[in-house]
Amino acid sequence: MAEKSTGKILDGYRVIDCSIAMAGPFAAQRLGDLGADVLKVEPPKGEWQRYAAAGGAQGNTVNVSFLSLNRNKRSLAVDLKSDDGRQIVRDLIATADVFLQNYRPGVAARLGLDYETLAAINPSLVYVSISGYGEDGPYRDRPGQDLILQAMTGAMLSAGRAGEPPTPAGLFLADAVTASTAFEGVLAALLHRERTGEGQLVTVNMLDALTTLQMQELSVYTVGGVPQERGEEPNAHVYIRAPYGVFATSDGYLALAFADLSTLSEVLDEPSLAGLDPEEHGWTHRDELYATVARHLKDRTTQHWLDVLLPAGLWVGPVQGYADLVEDPQILHNGTFVEYEHPTEGWVKTPGFPYRFAKTPPSVDRGAPLVGEHTREILTELGIESERVQALEESGAIAATAPVRQ
Repeated sequence: MAEKSTGKILDGYRVIDCSIAMAGPFAAQRLGDLGADVLKVEPPKGEWQRYAAAGGAQGNTVNVSFLSLNRNKRSLAVDLKSDDGRQIVRDLIATADVFLQNYRPGVAARLGLDYETLAAINPSLVYVSISGYGEDGPYRDRPGQDLILQAMTGAMLSAGRAGEPPTPAGLFLADAVTASTAFEGVLAALLHRERTGEGQLVTVNMLDALTTLQMQELSVYTVGGVPQERGEEPNAHVYIRAPYGVFATSDGYLALAFADLSTLSEVLDEPSLAGLDPEEHGWTHRDELYATVARHLKDRTTQHWLDVLLPAGLWVGPVQGYADLVEDPQILHNGTFVEYEHPTEGWVKTPGFPYRFAKTPPSVDRGAPLVGEHTREILTELGIESERVQALEESGAIAATAPVRQ
């Protein structure tokens, strides 16, 4: 891997990433993928995520959780509880374009890293603050955790059977959506700065991000007045007509969406579906339609139904696990995953980039850094002499790890 990205959209921009866990680091990684120089500021012993391995995947030196959210960054390990550590970050602010943090309420001000303080140093700074519920209000001090936000924002009760427990999403949905929202906010604020020269404060919270993602569903409720009511069958969404959901086959599961009932009648040889109006009976007979279709699909394999239903023009797809996904022909064609050599973790294969640029493509220029791997490098760029760097290291204000070379 090259040490420096070239020819990318955000080349020349510097991001100070003081975030932890998933939402903030994921947003900063997206900026790094587009060429920004992302400086990950973490404690001398490393960010919490380095030691909290999702799925128990520990890795060699860098666990998979941290590895997946911190590529294309340099690590600056400083003690922000020390005056020297805070001063280093404030010195970096003068060179930065973006500052990103998801501290608990009040922590940024206590550290002297709040927007007002940093904007006084660099008025053109784009300052992004990520929180669980907002900068103030009755939930300000509650923990903003993914599952809790999923539960609070209503989506769990838009699928499944009435009376059965709600089912969370099979991904860290609130974190991922918040990361994308913060990423969008940074790009929009940078565009504003390009036009006006002004920096600004951008606030993003998980509650609003996941609520506004449900733009259509919540508008059906608030504007259309349609109640959010689950039925007796596990329809995939309360606001979409049947049959719509996941159906068992003889060897797996099949997703079926927006099926024309007359076509289904012919393909399944089911006379009861003939003549039904999807836009009328798909709402008034939701449970009956689901049960009828389910009875037919359970007797044959998933591949059989794909071979039969796709040529008939019906919208279907297999329910795939990760083992299927990574070998899916379209995924392989798209190059959705990237592979590279990491100095401590070996050959790495992870999801790549959600966007394509014809002239300025993203790439992995460096894997997730070791704790403080770039501390000396960054401080040298700040003009701090080696003797001072050594003194800071001895005092514990910084930590520096020698890069591992292959």
